[in-house]
Amino acid sequence: MGLPENIDALLVKFDINQDALARVADVAPSSVTRWRNGAQMRKESLEKICSYFNLSEDDLLSNDYGLAAKEHGKPSIHPLKVTAGRRTTVPLRTLGRVHAGDATDEEEVSEEIEVPASVLGGHPRAFALVVEGDCMDRVVLEGYHVLVDPDVEPHNGSVVVAELEPGRAVMRRWLKGQDTLVLSADSHSRHEDIVVTLEDDPVRVIGTVVWAQTAGELS
Repeated sequence: MGLPENIDALLVKFDINQDALARVADVAPSSVTRWRNGAQMRKESLEKICSYFNLSEDDLLSNDYGLAAKEHGKPSIHPLKVTAGRRTTVPLRTLGRVHAGDATDEEEVSEEIEVPASVLGGHPRAFALVVEGDCMDRVVLEGYHVLVDPDVEPHNGSVVVAELEPGRAVMRRWLKGQDTLVLSADSHSRHEDIVVTLEDDPVRVIGTVVWAQTAGELS
């Protein structure tokens, strides 16, 4: 799933046609056709598209982490194996449970979980949450522990924990346009996306999910 598939996924995700994408990239529509048929994209066009849609270059160029892979439910976070003696603990923050569905009241959970020290080393301020609900079950199942980094800026396709109002949090995929934010479900079941107009309804990002494990996996 390289550039052609990622371009197709972009057109679907942002509900635009080939001509509109050509205007964003400042190229002829025939150039978009060539991209969709396997031609390489110039750096200037890539930068313009990424800037306009708030995407990373990997979203368009990567086989494994591009938009097409994300649309087909390929997880962007994976449970990791742990080498004995290389573990550390992180607290389950006051926001102890996060609902992978509709926004629900935050619940305190007083305990710690173990994660690989190598993971936490790259995310020194990360904290853990317990997942409830099934609307992200293509990525993480109910009962999983997720590691959330408040310092990682989300890009389109990231899994985030966000507050829609104080004290009510939700975990969804982040899809941000110029004026609208979509907090999208990634589930085997049917769930409605949460659509927010950014000018009217600011959303506070608590953090980006960077790792996940089954509860008790390391015990």
